[in-house]
Amino acid sequence: QVQLVESGGGLVQAGDSLSLSCVASGRTFSSSNMGWFRQAPGKEREFVAAIFWTGKITYYADSVKGRFTISRDNTANTVYLQMNSLKPEDTATYSCAATNPFSSMTRSASGYNDWGQGTQVTVSS
Repeated sequence: QVQLVESGGGLVQAGDSLSLSCVASGRTFSSSNMGWFRQAPGKEREFVAAIFWTGKITYYADSVKGRFTISRDNTANTVYLQMNSLKPEDTATYSCAATNPFSSMTRSASGYNDWGQGTQVTVSS
Protein backbone atom coordinates (compact mmCIF):
# COMPACT_ATOMS: atom_id res chain seq x y z
CA GLN A 1 0.00 0.00 0.00
CA VAL A 2 1.13 3.55 -0.76
CA GLN A 3 0.08 6.67 1.14
CA LEU A 4 -0.06 9.77 -1.03
CA VAL A 5 -0.02 13.48 -0.15
CA GLU A 6 -0.43 16.16 -2.80
CA SER A 7 0.68 19.77 -2.61
CA GLY A 8 1.18 22.77 -4.84
CA GLY A 9 -2.35 23.76 -5.68
CA GLY A 10 -3.55 27.33 -5.59
CA LEU A 11 -5.27 30.21 -7.32
CA VAL A 12 -3.67 31.44 -10.53
CA GLN A 13 -4.66 33.42 -13.59
CA ALA A 14 -5.22 32.01 -17.06
CA GLY A 15 -1.90 31.51 -18.81
CA ASP A 16 0.03 30.99 -15.59
CA SER A 17 1.91 27.87 -14.55
CA LEU A 18 1.64 25.69 -11.47
CA SER A 19 3.56 22.65 -10.29
CA LEU A 20 1.93 19.91 -8.25
CA SER A 21 3.81 17.36 -6.17
CA CYS A 22 2.70 14.07 -4.72
CA VAL A 23 4.86 12.49 -2.05
CA ALA A 24 4.42 8.79 -1.42
CA SER A 25 5.23 6.70 1.58
CA GLY A 26 5.39 2.95 1.45
CA ARG A 27 7.68 0.38 0.00
CA THR A 28 6.10 0.00 -3.43
CA PHE A 29 6.24 3.51 -4.92
CA SER A 30 9.19 2.82 -7.20
CA SER A 31 7.39 -0.12 -8.80
CA SER A 32 3.96 1.52 -9.07
CA ASN A 33 2.62 3.44 -12.02
CA MET A 34 1.41 6.86 -10.98
CA GLY A 35 -1.46 8.92 -12.30
CA TRP A 36 -2.99 12.36 -11.89
CA PHE A 37 -6.75 12.76 -12.05
CA ARG A 38 -8.96 15.78 -11.56
CA GLN A 39 -12.55 16.44 -10.64
CA ALA A 40 -14.42 19.69 -11.06
CA PRO A 41 -17.59 20.46 -9.11
CA GLY A 42 -20.56 18.68 -10.63
CA LYS A 43 -18.40 16.70 -13.02
CA GLU A 44 -17.00 13.20 -13.07
CA ARG A 45 -13.39 12.50 -12.23
CA GLU A 46 -11.23 12.54 -15.32
CA PHE A 47 -7.81 11.25 -16.22
CA VAL A 48 -5.06 13.83 -16.64
CA ALA A 49 -1.70 12.04 -16.95
CA ALA A 50 0.11 8.84 -16.00
CA ILE A 51 3.70 7.67 -15.81
CA PHE A 52 5.13 4.16 -15.86
CA TRP A 53 7.02 2.98 -12.81
CA THR A 54 10.33 3.30 -14.66
CA GLY A 55 9.44 6.79 -15.85
CA LYS A 56 9.95 5.74 -19.47
CA ILE A 57 6.31 5.90 -20.62
CA THR A 58 3.80 8.69 -20.13
CA TYR A 59 0.16 9.13 -21.08
CA TYR A 60 -1.79 12.39 -21.28
CA ALA A 61 -5.39 13.39 -21.75
CA ASP A 62 -5.90 15.21 -25.04
CA SER A 63 -7.09 18.27 -23.14
CA VAL A 64 -3.71 18.75 -21.43
CA LYS A 65 -1.28 17.35 -23.99
CA GLY A 66 1.43 19.87 -24.77
CA ARG A 67 0.65 21.93 -21.66
CA PHE A 68 1.13 19.50 -18.76
CA THR A 69 4.14 17.30 -18.00
CA ILE A 70 4.22 14.39 -15.59
CA SER A 71 7.50 13.23 -14.10
CA ARG A 72 8.74 11.23 -11.16
CA ASP A 73 11.75 10.91 -8.89
CA ASN A 74 11.84 7.44 -7.43
CA THR A 75 14.70 8.39 -5.10
CA ALA A 76 12.44 11.02 -3.56
CA ASN A 77 9.22 8.97 -3.76
CA THR A 78 7.61 11.88 -5.58
CA VAL A 79 5.59 12.37 -8.73
CA TYR A 80 5.14 15.81 -10.25
CA LEU A 81 2.68 17.50 -12.57
CA GLN A 82 3.97 20.66 -14.24
CA MET A 83 1.03 22.62 -15.59
CA ASN A 84 1.66 25.43 -18.07
CA SER A 85 -0.68 27.72 -20.00
CA LEU A 86 -3.45 27.06 -17.53
CA LYS A 87 -7.05 27.64 -18.58
CA PRO A 88 -10.17 28.25 -16.49
CA GLU A 89 -11.40 24.81 -17.54
CA ASP A 90 -8.42 23.28 -15.72
CA THR A 91 -10.03 24.32 -12.43
CA ALA A 92 -10.54 21.18 -10.34
CA THR A 93 -9.31 19.15 -7.41
CA TYR A 94 -6.24 17.26 -8.56
CA SER A 95 -5.44 13.87 -7.03
CA CYS A 96 -2.55 11.54 -7.52
CA ALA A 97 -3.00 7.79 -7.53
CA ALA A 98 -0.84 4.66 -7.55
CA THR A 99 -1.35 1.30 -9.16
CA ASN A 100 -0.34 -2.00 -7.66
CA PRO A 101 3.32 -2.87 -8.32
CA PHE A 102 4.34 -3.85 -11.85
CA SER A 103 0.90 -3.20 -13.32
CA SER A 104 0.06 -2.23 -16.88
CA MET A 105 -0.32 1.45 -17.74
CA THR A 106 -3.90 2.65 -17.67
CA ARG A 107 -5.96 5.81 -18.00
CA SER A 108 -8.80 4.26 -16.01
CA ALA A 109 -9.31 5.26 -12.39
CA SER A 110 -10.32 1.70 -11.61
CA GLY A 111 -6.76 0.61 -12.32
CA TYR A 112 -5.38 2.64 -9.42
CA ASN A 113 -5.32 1.22 -5.93
CA ASP A 114 -4.23 4.10 -3.69
CA TRP A 115 -5.34 7.75 -3.79
CA GLY A 116 -4.33 11.01 -2.22
CA GLN A 117 -6.74 13.53 -0.73
CA GLY A 118 -6.30 16.01 -3.54
CA THR A 119 -5.18 19.62 -3.95
CA GLN A 120 -7.33 22.42 -5.35
CA VAL A 121 -6.33 24.25 -8.51
CA THR A 122 -8.34 27.32 -9.46
CA VAL A 123 -7.66 29.23 -12.66
CA SER A 124 -9.30 32.60 -13.03
CA SER A 125 -10.01 34.18 -16.40
